[in-house]
Amino acid sequence: MRTRIGWAVAAFLTALATAVAPAASGSAAAHAPLSQPTAATAAAAAATGPWTGTWAVSPQSGGAAFNQQTLRQVVHTSIGGTSARVQISNAFGAQPLAIADVHIAQRSAGSGTVAGTDQVVTFGGQSSTTIAAGALAVSDPIAFAVPALSDVAISIYLPQGTGASTYHQQGSATNYVASGDVSGSGDLTNPQTVGSYFFLTNLDVQNSASQGSVVTLGASITDGYASSFDADRRWPNDLAVRLAQTGHVVGVLNQGISGNRLLVDGAGPSALHRFAQDVLAQPGVRWVIFADDPINDLGSTSPPPSSDQLIAGLQQLIATAHQNGVQFLCSTLTPYQGAGYWTQQGETAREAFNAYVRSAGNGCDAVVDQDAATHDPANPTMYLPAYDSGDHLHPNDAGLQAIANAVNLALFGAPASAPVVSLRAHANGDIVTADNAGSAPLIANRTAIGPWETFDLLSNADGSVSLRAHANNDIVTADNAGSSPLIANRTAIGPWESFDLLDNADGSVSFRAHANGDIVTADNAGSAPLIANRTAIGGWESFDLIHD
Repeated sequence: MRTRIGWAVAAFLTALATAVAPAASGSAAAHAPLSQPTAATAAAAAATGPWTGTWAVSPQSGGAAFNQQTLRQVVHTSIGGTSARVQISNAFGAQPLAIADVHIAQRSAGSGTVAGTDQVVTFGGQSSTTIAAGALAVSDPIAFAVPALSDVAISIYLPQGTGASTYHQQGSATNYVASGDVSGSGDLTNPQTVGSYFFLTNLDVQNSASQGSVVTLGASITDGYASSFDADRRWPNDLAVRLAQTGHVVGVLNQGISGNRLLVDGAGPSALHRFAQDVLAQPGVRWVIFADDPINDLGSTSPPPSSDQLIAGLQQLIATAHQNGVQFLCSTLTPYQGAGYWTQQGETAREAFNAYVRSAGNGCDAVVDQDAATHDPANPTMYLPAYDSGDHLHPNDAGLQAIANAVNLALFGAPASAPVVSLRAHANGDIVTADNAGSAPLIANRTAIGPWETFDLLSNADGSVSLRAHANNDIVTADNAGSSPLIANRTAIGPWESFDLLDNADGSVSFRAHANGDIVTADNAGSAPLIANRTAIGGWESFDLIHD
């Protein structure tokens, strides 16, 4: 019988009260064969209650060296929490790493922090510590409230030469380097900017409603290559937004490494070699989504592996996850014809791998069909042009959103609670109401939020959402197969009561009705009732989702 280790891993990680624990050795530990986490690869501060990761990156070797400089690194959270802790890695260091004067604060803009939010971070009660080569430092719990889907600035002073750093190369975000110890400064003066993360690998939170964390394990597509810089549009970020909007309290931890492979070390240890540390040792882990690594095996390994070899590697990961009580979500491989390393031999193996992932008896707990979500139906070995970043290998922001949308949120269980939301129409800036206690169609004509303007946002098993009106406790329907305005008059959820919640580039959302496949609009600049009769999204079809 399997035993869930989502919380067992977290409990294990809190076993040591001191913040420093040596790994077996720098690169040797990272290249160890598949195994469960041990005290040699992780440690944590003693705390009350389990921890859940809200942000993470996978460590790599060969980063820049620093000396008497402050790193201020900005991380974007998935879930919130009432307290925090940070993890700092010297996994690939060749010498001890001295750190001092570590701070955490809410980020305002640029390198600035929000006044009054700064907190000092300690390790074993001390403001400085030295991390042995190959080791990990986990801070003491910090009295710091972490909001969900927010930017947190973590500053680390490096008082002496570090040598080549443990880092994460593809940050897709701006971080800051300043001379001297300025960790406690509200803003940094003329800092150098960098696009990688150095030493910092995790931000964890305590949240009594947490359902655990999902690790997204993959290569550059997961890592966010080709996503908009400083926009947090990697598909794991998009997944975190979807989870939050539907009331799930699930941390999303991005363990993508650009160039990474399933079978062979190179850009970081292979997925086989890093699974124990990058997945099983993550705080609160309950699920893993294994994504795009095999594409690099097919394109950058000479000779490329067969589909049977890739499938054997996948089966090894699945078995290890299941031995440790972690659910394994397999992904099909996205198309890549037109990329520089595409070959017909690789394409044949990709299609065979995808066929196996989609087959019965694959061993997967579920499948995320990234291929179906992104390929061109008219040319299935290539991306849909609207999703192609231009290199035919990496999706753009829209393609990354499509991947996130392909994840069935029901796999993560029922929401912690159905979130209460209101909708503000971009058509006129007014709030949508279920007027006359819900007996009238929905319309955007209110300037304040009351019971008639609030809805429970319900997550359905197929990944769609429904709205239950507080005005009368009925479900909103796109009546008459979508030909009638939206109205709250149903007691059960069927296709007419189901909508795809679409994330727009400006942060707003739109709704696509399952009743007819059309987009909901606040027609006539919001003066007409909401109705699903549009095929494209513009201002009238965009709404701010307000969490009440």
